Amino acid sequence: MSSLNIMKHLVLNLTLLFIGCLYCAAQSPARDLEKLKLVLKEKPQLDAQKQARIDFLKASLTHQESDLKGEYLICLKLYNEYKSFQYDKAFYYAHQLQRISNQLKDPAKIAYAKLKLGFILLSSGMFKETFDSLSTLKTKHLPDSVKREYYLLNARTYYDLADFDQDDYYTKIYKTKASLYVDSALKLCDIHSFDYAYYSGLKLIKAGDLEHAVIKLKSLIRSKQLSEHEYAITASTLSDIYIQYHQPDVAIRLLINASIADIKSATKEAAAMLNLAQLLNKKPYTEDAYLLIRAAMDDAVYYGARQRKVQVSAILPVIASARILHEQEQKQMLFFYCTLLTILSIIIIVFAIIVYKQLKRIKAADKLVLEANARLRNTIEKLNEAEKIKEEYIGYYLHIISDYLNKLEKIKSSITQRLTTKKFDEIKVLVGNINLKKEREELFSNFDKAFLQLFPNFVTEFNALFPVEYQVKLLPHQLLNTDLRIFALIRLGVNDPDKLARILEYSLNTIYNYRTRIKNKSSHPDKFEAAILNIKAI
Repeated sequence: MSSLNIMKHLVLNLTLLFIGCLYCAAQSPARDLEKLKLVLKEKPQLDAQKQARIDFLKASLTHQESDLKGEYLICLKLYNEYKSFQYDKAFYYAHQLQRISNQLKDPAKIAYAKLKLGFILLSSGMFKETFDSLSTLKTKHLPDSVKREYYLLNARTYYDLADFDQDDYYTKIYKTKASLYVDSALKLCDIHSFDYAYYSGLKLIKAGDLEHAVIKLKSLIRSKQLSEHEYAITASTLSDIYIQYHQPDVAIRLLINASIADIKSATKEAAAMLNLAQLLNKKPYTEDAYLLIRAAMDDAVYYGARQRKVQVSAILPVIASARILHEQEQKQMLFFYCTLLTILSIIIIVFAIIVYKQLKRIKAADKLVLEANARLRNTIEKLNEAEKIKEEYIGYYLHIISDYLNKLEKIKSSITQRLTTKKFDEIKVLVGNINLKKEREELFSNFDKAFLQLFPNFVTEFNALFPVEYQVKLLPHQLLNTDLRIFALIRLGVNDPDKLARILEYSLNTIYNYRTRIKNKSSHPDKFEAAILNIKAI
């Protein structure tokens, strides 16, 4: 590296450090986090306002059935309301735009509808489908506004694909293609517009020119004409630069403001809160990180895009584990102080015994204290384990219930649609396709995964209670079998045979027979179920 480049790099670092100090001095993350939590409480009302706008547009749509142009405009407004709010609805209205534009036989509207479909496909992480949609567009005779959006969508697709692949060879190719599309779009942008400023800055970031990218994006943020959504995008992008330069406090403040803007604009498809939770988890803000990652998961589930749910699901267990660890540290500190107070009490008692010569009484008191401490330790261990199990299974069943509600909503929507069109045969087919056996197998599979996350050594310790010839041998695809699942439920506290029978869909006699048969095969039948209850969680 030349001396000129070294000096340039040093100046950039000093500039970023100085700006970072100004940000940190202006306001601490703790105070900004309080603002964010206050806005989070307003989230249901803000979402309700957005839903009210959507309901008004839907009501207006019923009066435009004979006016295709009017119907097109309202469907476009509904798409714009849904595109960062709810994936499946935005996808539906993108197809409605295609249908109406084909009926109008308007090339510009047909192309515009394909762009809208491409945007929502990209938001869901469906790169192939996005390229398929964009590849059918012919831009030669299209208006400049449609061409500009076409170029920007292509640029974003290639940039996202480059970030997703993280491959030394293909990433360079994708970034080069994206840069060319940005250049084509910028030629059609007003130089005072948001798109011109933002994508100029984004191109600088991708090219590695962070110094000028900071200047460009900070100038854009200072603009008073940005919408909440535009501000959130810009602040979130700028935060990535400060993360790269190891200035997390500045990045946190930017992401807090971006998250506030996302909530105010009822944007569900956003990464600001996810990135913020990851940064806070590395600092002494574990509880706040957990609160935000749960909010990010709620948004991801509500929006419905698979890619975002996968991203949040990958981080949620990490932050949840950190939160549990933090709680354990607090409990350990409390235990330390309790122990310290106990020791001081014992010292005082010892001196009192020396003074009053009551050695026998003190020995009895010492014995009681030790027994009390043993009981206390045992109680704390049980509480920790119960808390861990409760938290894991509450999250598990909320996830399962959410999935089933989504499935019921889709079935309800399909049946309603077919009732409206009196397609009763299709309703029969739809109902016939509901495979309860498969759903129950999936439920058991999810239970097995969640249980083995808490008790990863369960199968090994279970087998240790039997002679070799009676140990459980699972098939390659199995996590637990029926024998293991019965005693897994018993380990979780479900000891009532009637409840076990209802959960596993067996008769009461079958459950009794299973338990008796398995217990009698163990090395010590009289101690078998007590040994099961003593298997430790992680």
